[in-house]
Amino acid sequence: MLLHLLFLSIFAFASSVFAAFGFVKSGSNYVIDAGSSNSLVFTVSGSSCDITSILFRGTELQGSKGTQLSSGLGSATVKVESVTSSSVNYVKVTCSTSTLTHYMVVKEGESNIYLATYIKEEPSVGELRFIARLKSSVLSEEYPYGKVSTTKGSSSAVEGSDVFVVDGETRSKFYSSTRFIDKDAQCVYGGSDVIHVCVLAPHPESSSGGPFFRDIESNNAGDDTNLYWYMNSGHVQTESFRTNVLHGPYLLTFSRSGIPKLKEQDTSFFSGLSITGYIPESGRGYVSGTASGVSSTFQIVVHWYNSAAQYWTIASSNGAFTSPAMKPGTYTMELFQGECWILLPYSSRLQYFFRLDKVATATGVSVSTGKTTSKSVASTLTSHNSLWKIGEYDGQPTGFLNADKFLRMHPSDSRMTAWKPVTYTVGSSSLNQFPMAIFQTVNNPVTIKFNLASAPGAATLRIATTLSFAGSRPQAKVNSWTATAPSAPTKIDSRGVTRGAYRGYGEVYDVSIPSGTLVKGDNTITITSISGSSGTTFLNPNFIFDAVELFT
Repeated sequence: MLLHLLFLSIFAFASSVFAAFGFVKSGSNYVIDAGSSNSLVFTVSGSSCDITSILFRGTELQGSKGTQLSSGLGSATVKVESVTSSSVNYVKVTCSTSTLTHYMVVKEGESNIYLATYIKEEPSVGELRFIARLKSSVLSEEYPYGKVSTTKGSSSAVEGSDVFVVDGETRSKFYSSTRFIDKDAQCVYGGSDVIHVCVLAPHPESSSGGPFFRDIESNNAGDDTNLYWYMNSGHVQTESFRTNVLHGPYLLTFSRSGIPKLKEQDTSFFSGLSITGYIPESGRGYVSGTASGVSSTFQIVVHWYNSAAQYWTIASSNGAFTSPAMKPGTYTMELFQGECWILLPYSSRLQYFFRLDKVATATGVSVSTGKTTSKSVASTLTSHNSLWKIGEYDGQPTGFLNADKFLRMHPSDSRMTAWKPVTYTVGSSSLNQFPMAIFQTVNNPVTIKFNLASAPGAATLRIATTLSFAGSRPQAKVNSWTATAPSAPTKIDSRGVTRGAYRGYGEVYDVSIPSGTLVKGDNTITITSISGSSGTTFLNPNFIFDAVELFT
């Protein structure tokens, strides 16, 4: 009888705490109830801002460590309040430190946590990320790429502390990445009634790296299944971080009805919640126009950026485009064919070194509140007499050997086609025989054989690359003539292809071949990786090909 009364009293207390929308203070923590039909109740530490418990439909989802910003704020000033805006009730959590303000918002009746992070400085660890550390015993599966990033049960490490072997396959959290421009829901899921926990991030205007940047999304690491939203990191960083900006809103959603869609999410209610740095659509403007000169066989991407924001859109097949809602300001506007654009060359004797990953750039594009700026853009790529071309200028190693695999596995994986020096014959070899990358002591060099109907005189060999590691760059030999060794490209202090990355500064090397070097009949070009650095196996100096072309 005593036990029965105790149970009833506990149930009554629990019902008073958890049955209705709102929050209560429990010691130094805050317990927040979303008041949703699929019950979501979570606990926020009043000292650190960590989420320490997540109960969804009565099942504890929180893992062994906190759900947190970066690797935890350590300490923060935490304020929790009830807010009503436009007759809708919210719970708003504000966590403040000397360098950032982090928000968590719950909308009455929804099993979602809306988040936003305003930063004055980049965290000293060099990564600005939100990480939900969840129970792997409940949420064991990952979406959209499945097991490629599940490192639970690894038998050995391949590289550092982030690439492992599981069941004979290489796995890494880095293999879960998606280009910003392609992002939708990234999720972990499992449980007897199949719970999906997902992160959705509407346009990441305050991040850096542009439309093709990609970073870690999920990782079942054994103790926990981690679900990430990376706002900034040093992973193949090509652009300065933006500060004094709001990252978000972004969402952590909980569902039994499958995978939510990004386009279905509405965060406009943030305008009524006094969120630092939030700019509603009414305070923004647009750019519209037409992109021309890019073949319809390529994705046509228009990109805008300045020190405060970045935006992009995919133009229609006829080139028409309209930007997302943009912060007022002055922007640089870029046109890409695929991931490819162009800049003026830097001359080095017979060698030219420049970038070919955008096909047009316009500066001084002004965006004003409540207005649409009209600005069209045309490709500045010039035509030439191509003798042959291997690949396409799309900023990616599309179609090359192992290019269909490297995003989701390590180069050492047994599922890869063997890496070895290749002889490629123009006109008879297939594109997938040409290597996507040259690793200096693994498959160096690549040899290209071809036949010319007549001697062309002076010509240009263009070697377009997407990413260099450890100073690697190509040096060409044309028949018996050796081109000048190019200078080292700008260093990116990050591993690349072994983590499934391929996009760097996109260096292109134009080799001016003297008249008389190429002959009628059979010719041979050898492309060798050179570098003053060294490494081991796939961490040797290496570069990734975009395309190779010979033209006059």
